[in-house]
Amino acid sequence: MKRSKLSRGACVCVAAAAVLAACGSPRSNFYTLSSDATLESTGSPLSMSVVVGPVTVPELVDRPQLVTRVSGNEVRLNEYARWGEPLKSGVADVIAADLSRLLGSQRVSVSSQTVAGTEACRVRVDIVQFDSMPGEAVAIDALWTVRLAGQTALLTGRSTVREQVQGADEAALVAAHSRALASVSRDIAGAIRRSPPG
Repeated sequence: MKRSKLSRGACVCVAAAAVLAACGSPRSNFYTLSSDATLESTGSPLSMSVVVGPVTVPELVDRPQLVTRVSGNEVRLNEYARWGEPLKSGVADVIAADLSRLLGSQRVSVSSQTVAGTEACRVRVDIVQFDSMPGEAVAIDALWTVRLAGQTALLTGRSTVREQVQGADEAALVAAHSRALASVSRDIAGAIRRSPPG
């Protein structure tokens, strides 16, 4: 009689442990954008400082979760695939690192790292589209403005980039966004290099 009670209690404990294990939440993965290490300077090193920021992103994607587009009117928030930092910060950091390579300058920073009043070339980037289509492509549409030190005229441009995703997972999606941002950075660097000296 005693043995029967013990084995019944043990079965209940094992069953409860199995249920709890099955109910465990999937593990969240965190992603960051990365600069393009293959970018190279296209001319002599830039002598002035460059400050990137502010950077804006659409409210739709300005959240911790990766947002993917399912169809023209449907998006999906992935609770288990998240940005490791605010998306605005990640975009600013990547563009600054890309510009540093493209302009051959170590004097490129994001606005939060810069002392106010520093004479510099200032780059503002407004991302108006940041779409992610898993296993297919990403699309970035960026409006950017460059204010050169000592000049009143602004350089303005728009970069519209579609980059193929080379894989089916979220890591491939984020890598495609990094490549798309490198294209935006190339456009900005080209405009800075073509501008007349102040």
